Amino acid sequence: MARLTGWWSRRSNLEKVELYTRWTYHSLAVIELSVTGSAVAQAGRPMGGWLLLAAVAHVVLVAVLASRAFDWLMGQRGRPDRLIAVVAALSVVCAALAMAAHRFGPLDDLEAAAYAVVGAISWGVGGVVLCLLKARHMLAVAAAGAVVTGLAGAALTLPLPACIGFAFAALFGGLAFAFTSGFSGWLLRAVRELDAARELQARLAVAEERLRFGRDLHDVMGRNLSVIALKSELAVQLARRGSTDRAVEQMAEVQHIAQESQREVRDVVRGYREADLRTELDGARGVLDAAGISCAIEVAGAELPARVQSALGWVVREATTNVLRHGDARRCTVSVAVRDGVAVLVVENDGTGAHGGRATPAGGHPGPGSGLAGLRERLAALGGTLDAGAADAGRFRVTARVPMAVREGAR
Repeated sequence: MARLTGWWSRRSNLEKVELYTRWTYHSLAVIELSVTGSAVAQAGRPMGGWLLLAAVAHVVLVAVLASRAFDWLMGQRGRPDRLIAVVAALSVVCAALAMAAHRFGPLDDLEAAAYAVVGAISWGVGGVVLCLLKARHMLAVAAAGAVVTGLAGAALTLPLPACIGFAFAALFGGLAFAFTSGFSGWLLRAVRELDAARELQARLAVAEERLRFGRDLHDVMGRNLSVIALKSELAVQLARRGSTDRAVEQMAEVQHIAQESQREVRDVVRGYREADLRTELDGARGVLDAAGISCAIEVAGAELPARVQSALGWVVREATTNVLRHGDARRCTVSVAVRDGVAVLVVENDGTGAHGGRATPAGGHPGPGSGLAGLRERLAALGGTLDAGAADAGRFRVTARVPMAVREGAR
């Protein structure tokens, strides 16, 4: 079953809506062919043959126009203005042929002729309306189709009641197809705009994480570098004055601050700072929801030690960042449980597996000790493990395990 439905499930929501709209609209071509076919059957030769040929050409051209109109709505090409004019002209020609067949005898049935006229005008109006954005322009096209139909009937010297009847029938069919086509185009544009907004939200979420990393690094290094600069300047002045002992003390403090800065930078990059797991889970839910990814969180078991929470909190942050940066996930689940004295965190998403088993650090700063390697180092310091890779049905899973009894000396 997965093989049969995979071609559909692997598509994004926008691609699904586009595919459904395209083929639903193209399937309406059967209506014109069936309606015109019934008229052709009564018209006989040679007028019936000309009607059939014109109807087939009309159906094909409107289908091409609809396809290019959908491409235009998706931003893949310009509006097909020339094809719009050709389809409009051919629609009038097909309607005129049907009325001529009724006027000059081969098609005596007025109802059959009206069906043929409505099929040509309404199908053409629908194709043209797909290339319009404003509702008043769509209504104007439907009204123009009715007016031209009435004038064509008058030019063929049809009785006035017949001309009015053909015009009203064309107006009714044109309005129906104008509404259908207009709504289809509006729906496709709306879904496209929502998809673009979702992608923008995902990029903003990643950018916000990068800013957070930059702020943390600035907070750590800004003050320490200022102190190092001041103490180094003081040591130089003391050395020039001959107070070498005090200069040495100042430089010893500079050395200590520099070493402390190195440790704090490693803490920022590798995520060794203390973090509250519940805060990280709430933040992950908010970021994923903002990016249009459904996030379900389940927490069960005993209260976790602070260092276990900190380690798992960083796993949540890293996994969330990678869900946003890689693949095309629509759903993400996060579960935390305690099993046999071990805290187990599982983060799973239905992305396409574009992660490739590789993670980048939060904020998108790759390097030694970052990403999955950094997470494994963090968990290994607590006696824990980290597994990441593809799961069943195209899902990607990250599993972290940390003993509840953190061993002594663990950072």
